[in-house]
Amino acid sequence: MLQDKRILLILTGGIAAYKGLALIRRLRERGAAVTPVLTRAAEQFVTPLAVSALAGEKVYRDLFDLTDEAEMGHIQLSRSADLILVAPATADIMAKMAQGRADDLASTLLLATDTPVMIAPAMNVRMWDHPATQRNLAQLRADGVAVVGPNDGDMACGEYGPGRMSEPLEIVAAVEGHFGPKPLAGKHVLITSGPTHEPIDPVRYIANRSSGAQGTAIAQALIGLGADVTFVTGPAEVAAPTGATVVPVETAEEMRDAVLAALPAQAAVFASAVADWRVEGASDSKLKKQVGRLPTLHFAENPDILAHVAQMGEGRPGLVIGFAAETDDVVANATAKRARKGCDWIVANDVSPGTGIMGGSENAVTLISDAGAEPWPRLLKAEVAQRLARRIADTLR
Repeated sequence: MLQDKRILLILTGGIAAYKGLALIRRLRERGAAVTPVLTRAAEQFVTPLAVSALAGEKVYRDLFDLTDEAEMGHIQLSRSADLILVAPATADIMAKMAQGRADDLASTLLLATDTPVMIAPAMNVRMWDHPATQRNLAQLRADGVAVVGPNDGDMACGEYGPGRMSEPLEIVAAVEGHFGPKPLAGKHVLITSGPTHEPIDPVRYIANRSSGAQGTAIAQALIGLGADVTFVTGPAEVAAPTGATVVPVETAEEMRDAVLAALPAQAAVFASAVADWRVEGASDSKLKKQVGRLPTLHFAENPDILAHVAQMGEGRPGLVIGFAAETDDVVANATAKRARKGCDWIVANDVSPGTGIMGGSENAVTLISDAGAEPWPRLLKAEVAQRLARRIADTLR
């Protein structure tokens, strides 16, 4: 999909610059030509030699290079690419872009170009949340700059939250979506993601171990194919996808109501880990510990959102996809679940503790449909998402 596409990759000064090396490899694997530009700050994290070796191209660093500037090299660079990709995009470069500043090669290229621009922000969580950064982000979006991420996660500084640069394959998927056909243009896809939290009292709850990473990856891949995505998410660890209509919820009942309100849709993907039970009559006050006495909790069954939508008749999406997280007899249990729920496909995965899949970066799934069970190799969740998105697009055509 990226064969012969020319990417001008600007690496700026953040610890996430090391991911730029893997990003170059992934882009070139797909046939893209990558011309790298390093800021002075980026050179503190990655060397021009390493970047040049991976890109197979000269690294551009200086605005006032006499050889290049004799032919107005910065103008030529800025307009000869098919896409300018800034990864990582620090708070500093975002501020320069929003304000129209041009005091080094990278910012001058970005100001002089008429080429589409995409950024992958990466910074400390406090910098990301700062009103100035959010104002700059809003301005860049208004200017037509495409934004990938950032994700939630652990920071090099020891803090946690939004600000981690998207993984290279997530960025590649966004780049492919920029250039690729939009087979899902005009299609509405509903996605549920993350866990639900079922309260016991105001400070305690029942939940499943789900980061929401797979649901976000699926949404991002579908958006890349042109879909209009409604993303109903429980309290997930990862950031919601860029470009989706995000509906945050806490409980299974809230998720059911949000799902029904979001219909109609051409397809619905139920990737959330919904708690099967809730505490009946959850306490409005914190339950106090009493020595020698355990609290008695009465449980009620939560609504089965997947079965409800799959069996709803009129208004049912044309394609309903469920997920089955199993620890034993994965294919057999998932096949039985598909029949019981009435959905079209089930994406089954083994989440037993030894796999490291629940909450991890990889997934190993089996797609179960009328055609039978189709095992997929263990892949990064972004790659699973891309495969599934392409299969959905082929089915909805």
